[in-house]
Amino acid sequence: MTTALVIDDHPIVLQGCRRILLDAGVSEVMEADGIVAGYRIYRRSKPDVVVVDLALEGGGLDGLELVRRIRRHDAVKPILVFSMHSNPVIVSRALRAGATGYVLKDAGARDFLDAFRAVSRKQRYLDHNTAMQVALIGSTGDGGPIGDTTPRELQTLALLAEGKSYSEIAERLGVSYKTVVNTCSQLKSKLGARNLPDLTRLAVQHLGRK
Repeated sequence: MTTALVIDDHPIVLQGCRRILLDAGVSEVMEADGIVAGYRIYRRSKPDVVVVDLALEGGGLDGLELVRRIRRHDAVKPILVFSMHSNPVIVSRALRAGATGYVLKDAGARDFLDAFRAVSRKQRYLDHNTAMQVALIGSTGDGGPIGDTTPRELQTLALLAEGKSYSEIAERLGVSYKTVVNTCSQLKSKLGARNLPDLTRLAVQHLGRK
């Protein structure tokens, strides 16, 4: 019998995943609404499959760090990322962090179940269109304007897309205000942004919720 842990900070998503998985025969579906609670349940209950969102606890891409943390503890645990982010750069980062599969939140219930069943068998899962875009990045080395960003820069961009201020980003990432200012300065240079509003516009364009 398969057990699952779903980690997402939206109650409606948790309820929907629970219903779909239980109806499909999953024996137990555990839930967590944040990184700390999710990792604690994972360590305590050892679910067969972990389903995790990337944007947890107020925005950003903190789910990536959770994927890395689980993967450091267990090299083969099936991890399915369930995210609204369709940008192939982010998909590629999630796979490199250790995700077994990636499915978009605007996919249908059948696609979600196909992804869940594939990763539960320790098989990779990407829908065809996403796989093609990720493969294109890998073959050309061109991830677009955010392809060369570091993990910290990518997190900062995602938080800017959520409308966070420098102070809020510093608190969220556990860094100094000056570090955020410097990171955004580097991002302006990399992305050709003239000022903070321009950088924020680019962040929303590439990483904003769809």
